[in-house]
Formats: sequence, C-alpha cells, structure tokens
Amino acid sequence: MQQEMKYIYQVYTDGSFSRAAEHLYLTQPALSIAVQKVEESIGMPLFDRSRRPLQLTAAGEIYIGTIKKIMGLEQDLDRQIQDIQNLAAGEIRLGGSHYLNAYILPGVLSGFGRKYPGIRLELVEESSDVLADMLTERKIDLTFSCNKTFMRSFERYSLFYDHILLAVPRENPVNEGFRDMALTAADILNRRHLEPDCPAPPLSGFRDLEYILLTPGNNLYDRAVSMFREAGFEPRVKLRLAQLATACHLAEADFAATFISDRMVKNPDSPLIFYRLASRLAERLFYILLPDRNYTSHAVKMFIQYLLVHV
Repeated sequence: MQQEMKYIYQVYTDGSFSRAAEHLYLTQPALSIAVQKVEESIGMPLFDRSRRPLQLTAAGEIYIGTIKKIMGLEQDLDRQIQDIQNLAAGEIRLGGSHYLNAYILPGVLSGFGRKYPGIRLELVEESSDVLADMLTERKIDLTFSCNKTFMRSFERYSLFYDHILLAVPRENPVNEGFRDMALTAADILNRRHLEPDCPAPPLSGFRDLEYILLTPGNNLYDRAVSMFREAGFEPRVKLRLAQLATACHLAEADFAATFISDRMVKNPDSPLIFYRLASRLAERLFYILLPDRNYTSHAVKMFIQYLLVHV
C-alpha cells in the first residue's frame, strides 16, 4: 500500500492529525502536507477539519473504503504465501458472543488445538453488532450469528440450531398449574423438549411472572419481545442484563424467570423448571460468517471443516 494511504488511514483511525503523527513518528506539519498533496491531486478534501474528532467527507468515505479493500487484498496475499510455506500453520482470529465462547466453542477450540498445534487461535468476545463491523473490516476471520440482518454481506455456512426455553425457578407457584408440561434439566439433556409430543404451554399463562431480559440489541431480547407480543402481554421486567449466563445464574437463585438456550443446560440438578415454547422464534439457526473476500486461508478452511463436524 502506498505511504500516503497509510498516512490517511492512520488519520482516519485516530480522528486527529496530532495523534496520527505520533503513531507514524512524523511531525504534524509533515503529515498535514502529505495528506494535502493527496487532496490536491483528487481535487477535494478527504476530512472535514471543522469537526472533532475529524470526520470523513464523501470523497474521504470512498478513499477509506478503497484503502480497506487494498488492505484486504494484501492480507489475502500474505495468507496465500503462508499457506504455500506451511499447510499446517497459521492463525485464526475468531469472534463470538459470551454465549458462543462459553457454551459452544470451548470443546471445539480444545480439540482443534490438539489436532492442529501449529495453528494459533485468537478469540475475541464482543456483541454481535461489533463483531459484524470487525468482520467487515477483516479484523477477525470469522464469527457466528443467527441474526439474518448481519448475514447479507458475508459468506456463510449453517452450523447448529439451538432452542429457547422459558426457565422458571422451581419454587415459583406458577409451576403448579403447568405440572404436566414442566421439564427438568435432565429432560432437556435427554432432548425431551425436541420430541414432537412434548407439550408447550401458552406463554400467556406466565404473564404474572417477573422476568430477567437481555439488553436491547441482543438477538434473544428481540425474540423475547416478539414472543411476548405474540402472547398478547407486556412482561414485568425485573432486570435487564448484557449476558445470558448471568440471567441464568440469577434465575437459578430464584430472582426471576428468564429465557435461556437449551445448549446452556449442563447440570441435571439445576433448580430451574423449563418449558418448551411453541413460537417459531424459539428455534435459532446459527451460521459461521466469513468476510466477502476472494481468498480464505487454509487454516480457516480446516477450522470450518472441524466446526461442521464437532458442533
């Protein structure tokens, strides 16, 4: 990539000529002159200098977009050369939510690491929207999502289903009215909730419960709100949380009811009662997402193959 492009990208990243000059080990006047020469050559400014932090102009958006494409091509070239040099080495940067990283990936990463010790794995934990941005900018090699909104611009492979359950503390009196439909953790581990004859009580029967919900923007929050709407009532929200695992632990402590994934149920002695949900929104299909690019490294291909077999 041309030196001027590196300068402009650093200014864009830092939002300031002074900070970018420090990172580039240049004086600020020298950096400003270099950027101005590019702006003069294209006949328009790349940055709106009246705003702090600096904002891109329309021309700047196009210019930075082109730089990102060039950076992506350079990454692809590096990876192709690395693959030729050693098919059993490399690195993979994956991104996942706390749910994926804590409940789905640990065994997979451990097994893959034993099989391919020469491949270095880097795990990033962020929200789905942040991970989508990171994938677009190729800061990670792959991520996972069940949100169709994020999938339009990415290469994708279907990976696994999970099923959302209503989890109610065992001592809550509401369980008495649904005794014949209640499921224990052992039932979930035995996949009773997936059998065709497993009953699903109406969610409206649980309208008087207090609920722990995830924060807005989380896929499970969106699905829960839609299921409450289908059931015809507004939930009594006792607490909103960012992490599904925390909601589960609080429900186990008899704090309130919540929604959890069946793949989170690991302990057959859990103090929760579970209910299957009849809504189509209770079933989620997770995909592996890859950036839209011309080349996928051999290491990433091997990891995808391993995922498809072991998840």
